[in-house]
Amino acid sequence: MFYLFKFLLQMKLIKLKTDLIKAIKFDKKLGFVPTMGSLHEGHKALIKKSKKNCKKTIVSIFINPTQFNNTRDYKTYPKNLKRDLNYLNKLKVDYVYLPTIKQIYLKKNDKIKLNKSQNILCAKFRKGHFEGVIDVMNRFVGLISPHKIFMGEKDFQQFFLVKNYIENKYNTKVYVCKTIRAKNKLALSSRNFLLSKKSFIESGIITKKLLKLKNKIIKDKKNFKKLIFNLKKELLKNFDIKIEYLECRNIHNLSTNISNKSFKLFVAYYINNVRLIDNF
Repeated sequence: MFYLFKFLLQMKLIKLKTDLIKAIKFDKKLGFVPTMGSLHEGHKALIKKSKKNCKKTIVSIFINPTQFNNTRDYKTYPKNLKRDLNYLNKLKVDYVYLPTIKQIYLKKNDKIKLNKSQNILCAKFRKGHFEGVIDVMNRFVGLISPHKIFMGEKDFQQFFLVKNYIENKYNTKVYVCKTIRAKNKLALSSRNFLLSKKSFIESGIITKKLLKLKNKIIKDKKNFKKLIFNLKKELLKNFDIKIEYLECRNIHNLSTNISNKSFKLFVAYYINNVRLIDNF
């Protein structure tokens, strides 16, 4: 009896679409945490949020090729499936979905297009990235029909675009969860596994400087452009990095209107060929 009870507590690993449909058929309040693997404490926070707010939780591990605008980035994306599955099992996840590329992209969907106002921040520098993200999320939600989806605040633009698309099309709510950070304040990310020890330390220093910048902007909003320019100049002088963008945006519409307190500081930069993003 003990062994049967132990077995029932184990998570269910699903690889086939048909098996997935059967497994979740009667799950009405299902929480969904989409991932690309290389799981960390940030994913753990999303899963815990889902388990707290939903009857059952499904986690997907799928490195989506259509959201990579760089072939090298796709091929070098960190992978450790055995570790991920052990991690999820300890968290007592109900279902783990591991689809193949062929399964996900078997059917052709309408092409996703961003409008001009959405072609900012990461969308500006990673052509086709968010189209790929929204497309795959559309396919997952159409298949899983989750009650709630949980996404990380670190990828705020991604959350913003996915939420607008999914909630307008499905009876599914998309929730953002607070960014989890390392002791040096660097936002946890699967890409951090690619950082050297030196780059990890330097990224932490950069993050602390960005946090200070955010506080300065709050106190002196009129001069936010000058404050950003000065820090950008300092970072480029003192660190071997390439900054793609460092901008303030309204959190409600991602416009440059930051007249009220509802704004974030967004950044994307390369350090030792690893691209990091964050917002504060």
